[in-house]
Amino acid sequence: MHASCRIRGVGGCLFGLCAALARIVLVILGALTVQTAWATSKTPGTPRREKSPGSQPGTSPALLWREVQVPETFLATARVKGQRLRYGGDIRLGDLTGNGQADLLVFRCDKASALKPCFLGAFDLSGRALWQVGSGGTQPLRPGPVAVHDIDGDGHSQVICFFQDPSIRAGKKSMADVVVQIRDGRTGKVKRQTAPPEIRQRAGWGPNWCHHRIFVCNLRGRPTPQDFIIKLGDTIVALDDALSVLWTYTIRWNDYGKCSAYIPSVGDIDGDGRDEVNGGYFLLDSDGRPIWEKRWGPHMDSVAITAWDDGRMRAICSGGGHVIDADGKAVLALGAKIVPHGQEVRVADFLPDLPGPEMIVRYNGHTPNVMVVSNAGEILRRFELNASPNETGMEVVYWNGPKAPALLHNGGLLFDGAGRQVVTPPGLHKPVGPAKMGWYHCIPADVCGDAREEMILYNPWAASVFIYTPAPLRQDAYAGYHPGPRQYNARLMD
Repeated sequence: MHASCRIRGVGGCLFGLCAALARIVLVILGALTVQTAWATSKTPGTPRREKSPGSQPGTSPALLWREVQVPETFLATARVKGQRLRYGGDIRLGDLTGNGQADLLVFRCDKASALKPCFLGAFDLSGRALWQVGSGGTQPLRPGPVAVHDIDGDGHSQVICFFQDPSIRAGKKSMADVVVQIRDGRTGKVKRQTAPPEIRQRAGWGPNWCHHRIFVCNLRGRPTPQDFIIKLGDTIVALDDALSVLWTYTIRWNDYGKCSAYIPSVGDIDGDGRDEVNGGYFLLDSDGRPIWEKRWGPHMDSVAITAWDDGRMRAICSGGGHVIDADGKAVLALGAKIVPHGQEVRVADFLPDLPGPEMIVRYNGHTPNVMVVSNAGEILRRFELNASPNETGMEVVYWNGPKAPALLHNGGLLFDGAGRQVVTPPGLHKPVGPAKMGWYHCIPADVCGDAREEMILYNPWAASVFIYTPAPLRQDAYAGYHPGPRQYNARLMD
């Protein structure tokens, strides 16, 4: 055989041998990858595998419908990190005038505690001031105890809030100088006011104290919700529309990483026409009686009551990635190895080709890392959201309509269930302010156009509110503002 032929033959053999070895290595690596994915996604007795989610249909781009300026007379001034900021404060949404259009409410808290509202200002979506009460104040430490809802059923919205009583001197952690008010949404005038000992005699302690919140609910089986609960540190106080105290509940767990949900959730989990209260480590009946109490896992930061399996209402609990039924039985338990720090959890039908809904949980604390979990308990995907200063701010948005797959908001952007960034709002200013609150909160709502939801985005340290709508805008299709629990009980920062 010719020498050149022998050399080519040897080279061919060597090439074939290398290719065969490469295929063997790839097979081994593939097997190791499968084993690793299995090992990292299983809990004792319940093996789970990661799967690739299905594709998402096209998503409408964002149009900046309005940048609403907070009225100049409502603004406060502060110097933060060397910057002089003119800002409004925390924002709520509601039809305050009764004309079928959404309005905005801004509030600030006293400077000593940053927890007690001392200023309220109402304005419409053109930026026109409607009314204001109180003065001064600073940015609330967290989204605070203010809600907009027709709590007394008279057909007009009211503002339900804490308000600081300037005639009383009290420490910054004391509630002795705080009253609970129901104000007329049209004028801001007080309709009812109370200072029950269950609230006024409270003083703060523990990591849960800064999360004062008000949640509208239906505890008495009325045609519309006419009750509300107040989350106050380790205490939940329930009141009716006459501001009578219905019941109180003292939370047993109040240490960092081991406390119940900072922000509880309300909903009718047992179908009796009355709402229950989910605190993650407890479920309260409409009369305040504990149905179950149990520490399911650490860092029970975020909870919900919503439909999960075949439309059945469940208690969704971020700590350990739990789904609990009304009797306290775990329907799903991912476990602390899979969800070591369940910072936020949201449930919606994110993926069109799977029986929904799905759970998206920020599983490792204040990081951009989230995972998508199917209704069957399978880990479908892990991906990273955009970074935000506090690494919170997830919210469900029905951007493509109420029957289309939901999108997930975080830090001003929208992601689909496959982890793709699908909407980038144009003209959104760079966030300013401190790490805890200096970023974009989102309240999803239908405020213009057709039935697709808009994003109402605001930075509490800024002086304007951005409203983005999916293209194209169909202004003539607008059927008026009809708020639901996702608006008057907006989750915001949990």
